[in-house]
Amino acid sequence: MLAIVNYNAGNLTSVKRALDYLEIPNRITAKKDEMLGSDGVIIPGVGAAGSAMQYLAANGLDEALGECAKKEKPLLGICLGSQIVLDYSPENDTLALGLIPGRCRAFDPDLKDERGELINIPHMGWNRVRLRGPCPLFKDIDPEAEFYFVHTYYPQPEPEYILGETDYGTTFCSVLGREGLWAMQFHPEKSGRPGLRILKNFHSYCRGELNA
Repeated sequence: MLAIVNYNAGNLTSVKRALDYLEIPNRITAKKDEMLGSDGVIIPGVGAAGSAMQYLAANGLDEALGECAKKEKPLLGICLGSQIVLDYSPENDTLALGLIPGRCRAFDPDLKDERGELINIPHMGWNRVRLRGPCPLFKDIDPEAEFYFVHTYYPQPEPEYILGETDYGTTFCSVLGREGLWAMQFHPEKSGRPGLRILKNFHSYCRGELNA
């Protein structure tokens, strides 16, 4: 069973639908015991970092996620979830969960693409991820595969936690984490077969069927 953290952020149901399609048992929950009793926890979401962290703190979910991390419960952050696992986001001047050292940054509106034209913000569309090394969540995924992004901010963890990068006006971290705690700025649940494979690989890892 995978627990999908319900913290008043959007996009939870699309993650659930993807897991249902893969026939992976899952539950949207805001209960600490259900999170700790699950095989793994997914922190998805779209929205603002400030309101997300306010809801997490008001409902004790920040402490629950911290306990999951301490107990080495596998965690997966998606989109907003990849930003709030860090220490800080300048969006709403927000102190985040601090599960991975680092902070978020906003795209510079003066950045230009390969044609010399100003990039559109938010970044919205399909892009490749360039892995820095092996990552079990990308097992059996074509290195040329593209994933769907929608975001204005992006994670900037400490260098040793950068697992994958994407180019959009600049090179930014699109996959971050360490063994058992991963996060990605793109939406695997909206990224077709490659994205579904990531979710399937995460579930396999949670069940001890996939080695890091």
